Amino acid sequence: MAVAYERITDQLRQAVRTGRWKPGDRLPPVAELAGEFGWSVPAVQDALRILRDEGLVEKQDGRGTVVRRPRTVAVRTNLRHQWEKSRAREPLEERARTGATERDTGLHVDDLVFHASYRETEADEDLARAFDLPEGTPLLERRYRTRYAAESAPFSLMTSYLVRDMIAKNPDLLDEAKEPWPGGSQAQLYTLGIELGRIEERVTARPPAPEEAAELELPPGTSVLVLRKTSVDVNDRIVSVSDVILPGDRTEMLFVTPLERW
Repeated sequence: MAVAYERITDQLRQAVRTGRWKPGDRLPPVAELAGEFGWSVPAVQDALRILRDEGLVEKQDGRGTVVRRPRTVAVRTNLRHQWEKSRAREPLEERARTGATERDTGLHVDDLVFHASYRETEADEDLARAFDLPEGTPLLERRYRTRYAAESAPFSLMTSYLVRDMIAKNPDLLDEAKEPWPGGSQAQLYTLGIELGRIEERVTARPPAPEEAAELELPPGTSVLVLRKTSVDVNDRIVSVSDVILPGDRTEMLFVTPLERW
């Protein structure tokens, strides 16, 4: 048998989903809700805490508890990699029309705010193992953040690594001011004559670090998906390693595997 706060939670959840309170609306004070539902103030507080953990409502300074606005969902499919490869050799004008984030979200290029920052670093033990290179190998670290202009949190936290000596013959690839690069990393690698042969992605889930939860604006209790992407060229050389932190409340992973016919 459901306890009091569970019944209140169901009623409040239903009120939000049926439109009694719309995204951005402020819920009545706790005492008023307690009087309406005929339960104690602590039971209502417990119910609201559950709804906050679910990401349905949030507390705002000066406003109290409000219905959380749904955030744009990104559907990340493994078919994006072939799509990117097919575009890598297209003319600049064609590549500039759209990108992977637009494909994942259904947004247009003018809807997005993009930021990139570069720095030179060296391979630590983890990255040396990922690249199959000695520790201390010079790398270029690239951090990317892309968000919908109507929202304040990025779709993901992406950090990408390239071997510096491999890309140095094209100085443009060392310059963050050249971002965003139409066509993405595969178009960048194409300028070096590099063709990708396969991409490996490993996905795990975990609680976010405090700084990740803050930057992604995650509701309490929301997990993140951690994606390690390894790009391998047609000569079986690892050319790029990326770590992507994806918010669990707005990311859908879709895997499509074409099967050969008998």
